[in-house]
Amino acid sequence: MYFADGHCDFLYGMVNEGYDIAKPAAGQSVALDRLKAGGVKLQFFAAWIDVKHRRSYLQQFLSMYDAYERMLEEHTEFVPLTKDFDVSGDKIATVLTIEGGEAIEGYEDILRCVHRMGVKAMTLTWNTRNELASPALGKNKKGLTFLGKNIVREMGRLGMAVDVSHLNDAGIDDVLAENVKVFASHSNARAVFDSPRSHCDAHIKEIARRGGTIGVNFYYKQLTSERMAHIDDIVRHAEHICEVGGVECLAIGSDFDGMGQYPVGLSDPSMLPAFADALEKAGIRGEALEAACYKNLMRFAKLLC
Repeated sequence: MYFADGHCDFLYGMVNEGYDIAKPAAGQSVALDRLKAGGVKLQFFAAWIDVKHRRSYLQQFLSMYDAYERMLEEHTEFVPLTKDFDVSGDKIATVLTIEGGEAIEGYEDILRCVHRMGVKAMTLTWNTRNELASPALGKNKKGLTFLGKNIVREMGRLGMAVDVSHLNDAGIDDVLAENVKVFASHSNARAVFDSPRSHCDAHIKEIARRGGTIGVNFYYKQLTSERMAHIDDIVRHAEHICEVGGVECLAIGSDFDGMGQYPVGLSDPSMLPAFADALEKAGIRGEALEAACYKNLMRFAKLLC
């Protein structure tokens, strides 16, 4: 079984924690050998913008862009995704994204520059309000700002995907009102566990209708009210997303290297086959299982190439 993962925070760790894709440090999840062992054929690498960091937002992105490029240069197993990528080969396809619209510092010209540099998708926010939009975890219930709407329209013109993970409901409504490619890289189902970071059924249904994917997130605080999450908790969210949006929209958005505590038995990419086994036991089998594990996200990602 192959896998595609729509979100990890390895690049931030590479720049700020000294992570090495070939020699994992303590606490590091994403590593080359683990990706290979888990059958990962497509990995999205997010450049997460830390609003508390001493460096400017654009400088942070450039540092992670440099880290991404160095990783590709030093490890030829990684290749940028192309429309003709062969999943049966020995390469791992990569997609560069931005987590946090702060990176473009409010400028359309910077947006166009990062797109030319290979960025295929961007979340408009992380967990703090910015000049584009308000986050799901914030108190502001307003939608996109005037600038945010213009940025989304420019993303649509460029062919960049708008990643609605971390965005509040009103902001998602505004994104869905535009002619853009839309997906949720790492989000869950609010009907299963009531977290504002998860999506309501109406949004799941509309993202699916438009050909987007929803990648189930492994962060325990978005899965369950318990202090520890298990694989079955993720499966419950996956089942609901399938029921509401159809199996064609289900994907994986692990958030590896973006949390301090993982579900039992699912702390790095080598363990993804255990998740596939759990999906199969839940009744997601055959072509549906392959679609959920890698084909859906691979299809969507190739639209961005």
